[in-house]
Amino acid sequence: MLFSPLTLRNVTLRNRIACSPMCQYSSVDGFANDWHLVHLGSRAAGGAGLVMMEATAVEARGRISPADQGIWKDDHIEFLSRIARFLREQGAVPAIQLAHAGRKASTRPPWEGGTTIPAGEGGWTPVAPSAVPFHPADPAPQELSKDEIGAIVEAFAAGARRALQAGFQVVEIHGAHGYLIHEFLSPLSNRRADEYGGSFENRARLAMQVAAAVREAWPADLPLFMRISATDWADGGWDIGEAVQLARCARTVGVDLIDCSSGGLVAHQKIPLAPGYQVPFAARIRKEAAIATGAVGLITTAKQADEIVRSEQADLVLLARQFLRDPYFPLHAARDLGLEMKPPVQYGRAF
Repeated sequence: MLFSPLTLRNVTLRNRIACSPMCQYSSVDGFANDWHLVHLGSRAAGGAGLVMMEATAVEARGRISPADQGIWKDDHIEFLSRIARFLREQGAVPAIQLAHAGRKASTRPPWEGGTTIPAGEGGWTPVAPSAVPFHPADPAPQELSKDEIGAIVEAFAAGARRALQAGFQVVEIHGAHGYLIHEFLSPLSNRRADEYGGSFENRARLAMQVAAAVREAWPADLPLFMRISATDWADGGWDIGEAVQLARCARTVGVDLIDCSSGGLVAHQKIPLAPGYQVPFAARIRKEAAIATGAVGLITTAKQADEIVRSEQADLVLLARQFLRDPYFPLHAARDLGLEMKPPVQYGRAF
């Protein structure tokens, strides 16, 4: 089952294995470069059905770090086109994740500590639904006005239009891991008293506006994904019940697949890490919201991935760290499952 095709709208993936978006913190002024081409291209050559570019900021202040990838200006399109073209040449579906970091912006890359960068050292003031910092010791983010929220919705739509020009076949809206859309969803970070805060419908308003705007900007024959955190793993926060509700709403505005992750909103989260620990979220959302799902998180073996698809817990498995360890995971997985998957002809002698 892991190597059966998956068709979403008019796009068919050659198998159910996707390379999950993973920030590389290797851009300058938002531009992709040779690192991204080689990093992503090797996963496509390794047999992935879909290869997704990392969280790509729809505006400059929406970057997690100054080294994040962007798609907020037309100049970014040229190199992204080169990457998308190469991924397709290797048989993979090229995908890109559109993102805004919200209050978790203006930080150093992880290998430099991941701490907040002050404005005087090249940082900027992050924005959020409410003036509540991620860490209590951090400066408070700027609370967004309704006009600014509208501009961010349009920035996502503009990012989708640029992604189309670059040749991508799937876009994913990043609504997880404590970034801006997730910050609006969770009552732990959203303290607003207007139509964007309070009830589930109000907290989900930005997510739905972004999904509708991106769907309108994105061709009807191409799939739209949304990554969500199914739970905050914290008392009083966003949970799987609300995640199911969100998935139902997302389906009505044209989202085709929910990419089911979790956590990232608060520093005091308590995540029970274990192999496949997020798969039950994908299974429940798939069943109760009647929408395709992707499972991600500590999926590391061929048999584990195949069982997730075979048991209809998810339609797609997304691998992150395992793809860093083994860019050719699909080729090795096929062999482990007793199947034959042809490598690039240049590599045939090794397989």
